[in-house]
Amino acid sequence: MVALLRQENVKVTGFDADDNVSLLREGLKDVGIIYHLAGVNRPGKVEEFETGHAGFTQQMLSLLSEQDRKPAIVLSSSIQAELDNPYGVSKKKVEDLLFDYSKNTGAPVFIHRLPNVFGKWCRPNYNSVVATFCYNIAHDLPITISDRERLMELVYIDDVIASFLDVLHNSERRPSDKYLSVRPVYKIKLGELADRIYHLRDIRKTLVVPDLKESFMKCLYATYLSYLEKDDFSYPLDLKTDNRGSLAEVIKSEHFGQIFVSKSHADIIRGSHYHDTKIEKFCVIKGRAVIKLRHILEDKVLSYHVSGDKIEIVDIPPGYTHSIENLSDEEMIVLFWSDQIFNSEKPDTYQNEV
Repeated sequence: MVALLRQENVKVTGFDADDNVSLLREGLKDVGIIYHLAGVNRPGKVEEFETGHAGFTQQMLSLLSEQDRKPAIVLSSSIQAELDNPYGVSKKKVEDLLFDYSKNTGAPVFIHRLPNVFGKWCRPNYNSVVATFCYNIAHDLPITISDRERLMELVYIDDVIASFLDVLHNSERRPSDKYLSVRPVYKIKLGELADRIYHLRDIRKTLVVPDLKESFMKCLYATYLSYLEKDDFSYPLDLKTDNRGSLAEVIKSEHFGQIFVSKSHADIIRGSHYHDTKIEKFCVIKGRAVIKLRHILEDKVLSYHVSGDKIEIVDIPPGYTHSIENLSDEEMIVLFWSDQIFNSEKPDTYQNEV
């Protein structure tokens, strides 16, 4: 609904199971495309699968017939329609009803047989293992893993919506296949899924973020964050203090290194060391400073005067000993980036006065 409301020149009318049928009848009078997303997952009685799926669909098609309306219909079905269980059988009946509707009226139908869908706003502890794992792990609740080797097939909600919207903008075309698929489909074992979500939870302790170039991990992280409580969006950092000021690591990654921030008192000098391979960038965001660099095999000293009034970055090449001095009368704040996570056993840091 939210994605449809963002579309230009599109009027959206919604109908839910609790609404009066008169609203459905009125809405069908001028509809150009129907998104049939109705479904029953955990009914009190097994018969509700039939009434909630095929029964509702037949009612909607009957109203369309009375009004001589032939809009395109997009159905959110399930791969469960291939299975012989009450849910799957009822979903298959809906598909068949829509195929008959298309055959009799000429109206196009777009049936998406979806595997497990994950993403924000899905109800946890209901019918989505990703939602359940994300919610429970985010709230320090236990999870149950029936079989760590069970292979899951998942599609991300944004990709589902993109496929649905593609029909909206091309509703006159005929479906190229009987059943439409959403791409990409992510395949992951149940145990690995849980491990990845625990890793996401532990970012607040380790500061190490995963490789977000991987599409699935990026989508999973976005999903996990959506299950945090509204008073749990922030978390403290480990602030290391000494007579110079303070320093805190912010983000770490095996793929892009780490970011940290420091606060330095007036006249304080930090650094006076060089690296063989490690690359760094310095950025003063408050106060005034001089960043000095010297090639370790030369005598010439390079000086860069920087301040928070003109944000700029100074690159620190390997083989240059370097320091940063606070020239302000107040506290100086500096943002640092290094291409490596600091390793105390292999620090690649060698003391050398500039």
